[in-house]
Amino acid sequence: MKTFRRIAFASFALMLPLSARAQESASKPAPTTPRSITIDDFFQIRDVSQPEMSPDGQWVAYAVRTRMLKEDKNEQRLWMISTHGGDAIPMTAEGVSSSHLRWSPDGKYLAFLSSRNAGKPQVWLLNRLGGEAVALTETAQGVNDFEWSPDSTRLVLILQDPKPEDAEAAKEKDKEKDKEKPAAKPKTPPPYVIDRLQFKQDIVGYLDHRRDHLYVFDVASKKTTQITSGDFDDNEPAWSPDGRSLAFSSNRSTDPDRNYNSDIWVVAADNSDKGAHLTQVTTNPGSDRAPSWSPDGKWIAYVTQTDVKAMIYATHHLAVSPSTGGEAKVLTLAFDRSVRRPRFSADGRSIYFVAEDDGTDNLCRIAVTGGEVTRPIGGRLTVASFSLGKDGAIAAQVGMTDRPDEIYLSNGTDLTRLTKTNDALFSQLRLAKVDYVHFKSKDGTPVSGYLYKPLDYTPGKKVPTLLNPHGGPVGQYSASFYHLAELYAANGYAVLLPNPRGSSGYGQKFCEAIFADWGNKDYQDDMAMVDYALAQGIADPDRLGVGGWSYGGMSTDFIIAQTTRFKAAISGAGIALLPTGFGHDQYQKDYFTELGYPWENKATWEKVSPFYRIKNITTPTLFMGGDVDWNVPIIGGEQMYQALKSLGRTTELVVYPGEHHGFTVPSHMKDRLERYLAWYAHYVKGDATPARPPQPTAPAAKVGGE
Repeated sequence: MKTFRRIAFASFALMLPLSARAQESASKPAPTTPRSITIDDFFQIRDVSQPEMSPDGQWVAYAVRTRMLKEDKNEQRLWMISTHGGDAIPMTAEGVSSSHLRWSPDGKYLAFLSSRNAGKPQVWLLNRLGGEAVALTETAQGVNDFEWSPDSTRLVLILQDPKPEDAEAAKEKDKEKDKEKPAAKPKTPPPYVIDRLQFKQDIVGYLDHRRDHLYVFDVASKKTTQITSGDFDDNEPAWSPDGRSLAFSSNRSTDPDRNYNSDIWVVAADNSDKGAHLTQVTTNPGSDRAPSWSPDGKWIAYVTQTDVKAMIYATHHLAVSPSTGGEAKVLTLAFDRSVRRPRFSADGRSIYFVAEDDGTDNLCRIAVTGGEVTRPIGGRLTVASFSLGKDGAIAAQVGMTDRPDEIYLSNGTDLTRLTKTNDALFSQLRLAKVDYVHFKSKDGTPVSGYLYKPLDYTPGKKVPTLLNPHGGPVGQYSASFYHLAELYAANGYAVLLPNPRGSSGYGQKFCEAIFADWGNKDYQDDMAMVDYALAQGIADPDRLGVGGWSYGGMSTDFIIAQTTRFKAAISGAGIALLPTGFGHDQYQKDYFTELGYPWENKATWEKVSPFYRIKNITTPTLFMGGDVDWNVPIIGGEQMYQALKSLGRTTELVVYPGEHHGFTVPSHMKDRLERYLAWYAHYVKGDATPARPPQPTAPAAKVGGE
């Protein structure tokens, strides 16, 4: 049977020979003289993700995203590779993006989500015996997520309540198709009517009461049955081993917009009363999410937040509860590291999970009874996701500082790289030397971070240095490939990536240290890494730059309002006048919990708003952001730009049309990188070249100047 399966899958390669050869050639490095990394290399790097091991353990399916600069779009294709090695096989054709691949438990099909012909995302199916992919679902609103039932006869779908116009549009589309006439002109959209406390979210925009719910889809009959309902969002479905029940996470409190609660619930998979009879598995007032069943169906493992007051700064632990409800047992309290993606081992004796720890993300394991945490895939690397095989094998998405994410196979003590997606490119490149360094902050607190030295660095030589605070603030620089840091190093800079207080990966006390006190201890820690680089004889004190995105942009604003040590700054998607965010961005619960109401705690809001120290800022600063970012709206950059411009300071504002918090348009990404290099070269290095690229590659309008 193994031989038959390999031959059957080879038929996909025959259908797409040119694509297969392109992937194969990418895995065979050509002998070249190594060169420095460039901006354009960013668009040559393929993002490898979503490993899914086949039920027989013979194959790993995965996704590869390509940023297509010429076409100015992104494309994600699905591939497959044998666990015994060899060349990768394309599963989907070029020109069509696909995601969220899932093997059917019987191994006959590979299902995935794809939007084709300008339609909504639907579940598509590839038969293991060969042939073209076929659409399985035809929902009016599109499918957000799905999972196979254990017997491969059903899917649980996550669908948002449809708009009335969704159903109407589907009917009209069918009519026009029958008539073979062009579709009718879209109607003018109605106004947004708002009555929720949490009424806005990045990418989504304004929120209404349409919610995400569970539906069971029968593959043979194509019948869809709604399983849950109500003014709640139901997500993260997981089938019980016997296929009779579904566990999911949901905030079903009186007013979900006012708290951080979510619980694990169980509902019968054949429930026809839309969730009228649910079993509440957890009762913790904090967040319980990501349910995973034990093989015998008696237990559910999940991620829990036990300290509600610590909100985003709380450690997220691994817990288990009886699947029928009952006393919970938190397994990782002593570990004090945030975990994600819990999965039971095949024998049910242990639970695997990914944990942030000391600037890494390792795959860890703990017995269901608790005890020592071991690391099946550990070290200075980053495990982004993983898939377990029945024989104990693990397929994992692993990244390192000198290599983008690839798919690896772990069999006990061995870790073997299966994919070679970026080998051809990286065989041509010279990369910077990266060190994970330790230093002490102003008050003696131990802090760590990654330090990149410029190419051809000579010990003792002082070089221009860039401080790059990370976003979050809860998050960390991990041991993964970072193109921007490599690009800076290739252009002669040392690069500092600190994990200051507020960062995850170092325990809750370290993370919670900046609660309602932004720009203080994290500022001290960021500056401590600058001082470390100076003490090591690496950083030139007269050629320092700083810049970051999101909370990294906010950190940049805090920094330049407290020191004039930096010759240039770039603040991306930041906010410096915090009351502006109130009622305008998506962080209402965070504001209420951490800062209180601005009309009651005015002093606290002013303390965390560097805008009020605007007169202290003399650093030439570039502000950037997307015009439809509701995470950290562009108004934050606009206000800082307007204030500095009014004071006659050197500043510039660049606004990217149609971009949310995380940029997606390749030409905008390239334009942003070009502006980074030009700004720092002019003001940090003192080069005679202009502070902006001579010919912008993106259609972003120029908004202001020096």
